[in-house]
Amino acid sequence: MSTDLSFVTLVANASPLVQLVMAALMLASVISWTMIFDRAKVLRSARKAADHFESRFWSGGDLGELFHEVEGERARKDGMASIFHAGFQEFARLKKNRDIEPMAVVEGARRSMQVAMSREMDRLETHLAFLATVGSTSPYVGLFGTVWGIMNSFHALGSVKQATLSLVAPGIAEALIATAMGLFAAIPAVVAYNRYSNDVERLNGSYEDFLDEFTTILQRQAHV
Repeated sequence: MSTDLSFVTLVANASPLVQLVMAALMLASVISWTMIFDRAKVLRSARKAADHFESRFWSGGDLGELFHEVEGERARKDGMASIFHAGFQEFARLKKNRDIEPMAVVEGARRSMQVAMSREMDRLETHLAFLATVGSTSPYVGLFGTVWGIMNSFHALGSVKQATLSLVAPGIAEALIATAMGLFAAIPAVVAYNRYSNDVERLNGSYEDFLDEFTTILQRQAHV
């Protein structure tokens, strides 16, 4: 007598707790892939926007004109554009007050840029914590389902006089599926998290370099 060990049959015959574990891991995998594609799009757009704005910034044009161009753009101002916009706006506002020292003007502009950069980093890091959680916990969740399934399989052997491989194989197979699904959910999440964390770190470095360079330019203009 042959035993049906197909994936669908094994999942359907698994214990309710193991099925719950499998469903949770499948849901985590679907959400992870959605976030992976979303982060890929966002980070690629952020890198492209940073490169484009840097070329505009260092083209030698007037910073006031660049500010009005950025302010007039309908597209949402993100990345370096938002940092520049926040810094120059605060710089121009503070400089109108003649009672404020030049370095205080620059410091105020720098703080505004740091706030804008912090907001930008929060936007770029969205969902990364979830990917890290899925990558670190999914194997253990799958292992829990496997252990529970194997326990049930061996518990069922206590009610039979003669244990055979065909009797215990389906229970062990359905339990091992939980481990496989845990790895299926964890591996892409870990790879994506490591890749995107590196991309975010590189963008953060670019933003910090721009902030320092722009602050130096504002220091020169503050004394004009």
